[in-house]
Amino acid sequence: MISGNSKKIPALRGLINFIISIGLAALFLFIAFHGVNLGEVFTLVSQASIFWLVVFAFSTMAAHYIRAVRWKIILHSVKPDASMKHIFGSLMIGYGVNCVTPKLGEVTRAIMLGKWEGLSRTSMFGTVIVERVIDIVSLGFAVLVSAFIWRENLYSIFPWLETSLYLSAFIMLAIILTIYFSVRFKERFYGIIVKLFERFSIKWAEKIGYVFEMLIQGFTSLKGFNNYLFTIILTVAILMFYALSSYLGFLMVGLDKLQPVTYEMGWVIMSISAIGVIIPTPGGTGSYHALAKSTLVLLFGFGETISAAYAFLTHAVSYVLFIFTAVIIFVISNRQHINLFKLVKKDLEET
Repeated sequence: MISGNSKKIPALRGLINFIISIGLAALFLFIAFHGVNLGEVFTLVSQASIFWLVVFAFSTMAAHYIRAVRWKIILHSVKPDASMKHIFGSLMIGYGVNCVTPKLGEVTRAIMLGKWEGLSRTSMFGTVIVERVIDIVSLGFAVLVSAFIWRENLYSIFPWLETSLYLSAFIMLAIILTIYFSVRFKERFYGIIVKLFERFSIKWAEKIGYVFEMLIQGFTSLKGFNNYLFTIILTVAILMFYALSSYLGFLMVGLDKLQPVTYEMGWVIMSISAIGVIIPTPGGTGSYHALAKSTLVLLFGFGETISAAYAFLTHAVSYVLFIFTAVIIFVISNRQHINLFKLVKKDLEET
């Protein structure tokens, strides 16, 4: 039987995390818009091209549909006939949840798809972890490409970027080695890690053991040369569509009327601003704005006001798309959505 205090601790921890994420968002929003005339920003936003806004929205949704196709490939050995409707639906619902509570969306989409497809929670978490690892690797790749594209002054303007790349490379090497040993040796490596952590805390040893179990299930689900090849191709396609969306943002607010803009510039701003999405703020709010605006001002030489308008509008359109799509899919795809919501809520509390 779970005591009242045991129930209150996760709730209190969740509340504290939510307050911290809101605080971070407020801090980064202050940094992004400090000294900027908000009236002029909203005037520029109101004058944005509706045509390019619609194209931007389609490009953004196309990127996420490709991401759903990639998830289906990762799920292939677990359930080859998993419904694309369920995969895409749970993905977008997860994004919608992330817009409110950072990172909880990853848990939500795993639970949602597990409920819809009758799959275990552990296997679903495993595939989501695989996706996150792939995304981190691809982000590092995107930043490296950006450094090659804009090699003149990228590191001098963002001095922390080079250090971050080295640190990321070290972390990724550690993650890849951990994954290799986890999949290659399974129980033996799993046992060594659990015993190591048991010396410090039984509770932490259980959590680490659960994470390793999910890692093993996730990466063993991605089998076969073709699946690996298609995963890589789709990951590159996702990055290209994200860069396209960033480029379309230039056209949306009229940056092309001030100076020539290119797809390569879209790739650079996509890569740097994506780092802001990693920071645990609701839907990347604030952190995205600060990095996108800084890139436009410091790297490309645009004015602060129109750069702030770009950051505000591109984020706002994506944010509304995620929330709106999540609500529509949740209602349409599941007629018994109230009962499913209760099941998901129960699983989230247990998690």
